[in-house]
Amino acid sequence: MASPPKIVHVVNLWSLRDYPSADRPWSLEEQLDAVKAAGFDGFTSQLGPQHAKEAEKRDLLVVGYFASGEETQFGDLLKSQKDAGAHHINVQLADHDTLPDEALRLTLRLMEQAERIGEIEPAVEVHRDTCTETPEKTYALADGYFQKTGKLLPMTWDFSHLSVVKHLSPENYIERLLIRPDLVRRSVQFHFRPFNGHHCQVPVTRGDGNLSKELIDWLPFARATIHAWLGADAGSARTMIAVPEMGPVRGGYNFEQLPNSWEEAVRLRSLLEQVWREAIA
Repeated sequence: MASPPKIVHVVNLWSLRDYPSADRPWSLEEQLDAVKAAGFDGFTSQLGPQHAKEAEKRDLLVVGYFASGEETQFGDLLKSQKDAGAHHINVQLADHDTLPDEALRLTLRLMEQAERIGEIEPAVEVHRDTCTETPEKTYALADGYFQKTGKLLPMTWDFSHLSVVKHLSPENYIERLLIRPDLVRRSVQFHFRPFNGHHCQVPVTRGDGNLSKELIDWLPFARATIHAWLGADAGSARTMIAVPEMGPVRGGYNFEQLPNSWEEAVRLRSLLEQVWREAIA
């Protein structure tokens, strides 16, 4: 009997930036102790040797990351993440003004380097200020890749960026964003940051423990994304990497007066687990 699909919850260490305070932030060791205690299966970051060492101590999965449009760096960047223990690597590729033909060329080069190194799978993230900053650029890249290789492009889905670009409202998140279930099902990495059409990150809670209205409006989309990923293969042995990606104040994703990003990510992890259990029941 085949194993059922599973979800692994992976926190972005970015959510722990400046926590518990900017003056006295936790060390990496303290961060990973908290990650383990909160029930996460692993973490993602641009990995180095110390991440690998501390992750192994705590039996935590690692997911790699880098941002680059310099093809001469792809090999070294991919290898550095593999050396730190990553199989899956999230890549923010190139820039907002990268033309479609160049984006495709860089993607093919990235995947060629990954195949040469072996035992890794990079995924191109859907993200603003990269070559996938709009739906049109994203799907043109995926279609071009399929035409060249006959394969679906591995992608890291962060639908918050597309929602902001297209100025969406909750009633059309699903019909406007989940238009390529083939690419959704092919993917492994999902950044489940709650959003609306004006903000790529909305708060999970109101600060008093209750869920925000914006989060409640977004949850049906998270549920629909998981159902789309499960698709007709709900009984197959696949793994979804779910990142409850709440950005910190530094960098502008969060606001100083809102609940902190780490505690919000912990709460969001539990909500995603609940949605997952309902989806596979």
